[in-house]
Amino acid sequence: MKLTQALPFYEAYVAAGFPSPADDYVAHSLDLHTYLVKHPAATYFARASGDSMQGEGIFSGDILIIDRALEPQHGHIVIAAMLGEFTCKKLDKHNKKLLAANPDYPSLAINEDTRIEGVVTYSIRQHVRTG
Repeated sequence: MKLTQALPFYEAYVAAGFPSPADDYVAHSLDLHTYLVKHPAATYFARASGDSMQGEGIFSGDILIIDRALEPQHGHIVIAAMLGEFTCKKLDKHNKKLLAANPDYPSLAINEDTRIEGVVTYSIRQHVRTG
């Protein structure tokens, strides 16, 4: 069994444009599980595959954090079960469709067999491949 461990969290923002002066203190610890998982009993993880959601910043290999306790709203990124397979798409409640975030992919009509399996709350991307 793995134990969670709180890691140092620096309150200063890290500039993604021009460098800014660094703050040299740790404000508090941050347990990523506590930060990323609001409903532990209703949350699961899945790995994204394919490039249909790149326009939303979700790339193949990313880890998705999915919360089944949230009520899916128009515009949410969701996991849906369709024809026995799972897909990650943007929910369009107004037109009853699941939208890809890549123009190379068509929208999918929501029908009586479509089940929304949860709302994607976060995605995690690995930037450095190790091992």
